[in-house]
Amino acid sequence: MDNFELICPAGTPAALRAAVDAGADAVYLGFRDETNARNFPGLNFTRQDVADAVDYAHARRVEVYVAINTYPQAGNLGPWQKAVDDAARLRVDAVIMADPGLLAYAAKRHPDLRLHLSVQASAANVEAIRLYRDTFGVRRVVLPRVLTVPEIAKLNAEIDIETEVFVFGGLCPMAEGRCSLSSYATGLSPNKQGVCSPANHVRYEQRGGALASTLGGFTINVFGEGEQAGYPTLCKGRFVAGAGAGGAPAYLFEEPTSLNAMDLLPELKAAGVRALKIEGRQRGKAYIAAVVRAYREALESFAAGRPVPHIDLQAMVEGGTQTTGAYTRAWR
Repeated sequence: MDNFELICPAGTPAALRAAVDAGADAVYLGFRDETNARNFPGLNFTRQDVADAVDYAHARRVEVYVAINTYPQAGNLGPWQKAVDDAARLRVDAVIMADPGLLAYAAKRHPDLRLHLSVQASAANVEAIRLYRDTFGVRRVVLPRVLTVPEIAKLNAEIDIETEVFVFGGLCPMAEGRCSLSSYATGLSPNKQGVCSPANHVRYEQRGGALASTLGGFTINVFGEGEQAGYPTLCKGRFVAGAGAGGAPAYLFEEPTSLNAMDLLPELKAAGVRALKIEGRQRGKAYIAAVVRAYREALESFAAGRPVPHIDLQAMVEGGTQTTGAYTRAWR
């Protein structure tokens, strides 16, 4: 049985080495600027870091993908086009992009550079995926985390490019590429500046015996004594709905849970999925090593025809709970 390709995150050179050594088939990363959707202080790679990463990964038969997956700002295409040119020069195996203009630039200037369509493009139907394939030569599409497994199977039956799905990590409840929550609260956009809930807009403060987290001056959560305090992303905040509502604060968009689709390996294989993606470029090397190692063990067992093992990743999940997300909605 042909196995899945395991795509693993790297926010730093140390995390990249951890992912490669733990069993990644490919590692995805970003340059240290606004061209990637994880543009946070202390993360990402200089051009020399990428060159070193490619050497380290290729020596171990692991591929390197560069995410250039934000949308260029009007009148300022230079940084995004330079990122594409540098990725090609540095011999990366693929670039992950969403913006049609940038895809056109890459296809024209670097026809041998493999193009993957980012989840930020929100391509979730046959016509959209064919458009990117026919127009730009896209070879793989990363599907949004809003599709069920039967929907993915139906897509794969009608397209002839590879599909990649997220299987572990943060669970974004929005159609990626179309979320404006962070930019509403902070003025900075994950789709343009590459930052969702940027750290310089985050504050924690004591309110009596409780700990409040704020983002851009908005209270996102108030945690009681002994309650785990999560990072204040607006979509995972607790709010009171309705003007003048007297109810208790509740999670209106999504509870802080993590995606873990390890148990769905047989269904995802039957649906025609080619690659499995672990989310977490903001995570440290210990997290990366543990999750990648667990998924490598599960994939090898599945490829050998053995049952998918139950591997405890509870310590790695956000909010202490795990879910299969939309993949099993209304059918399992």
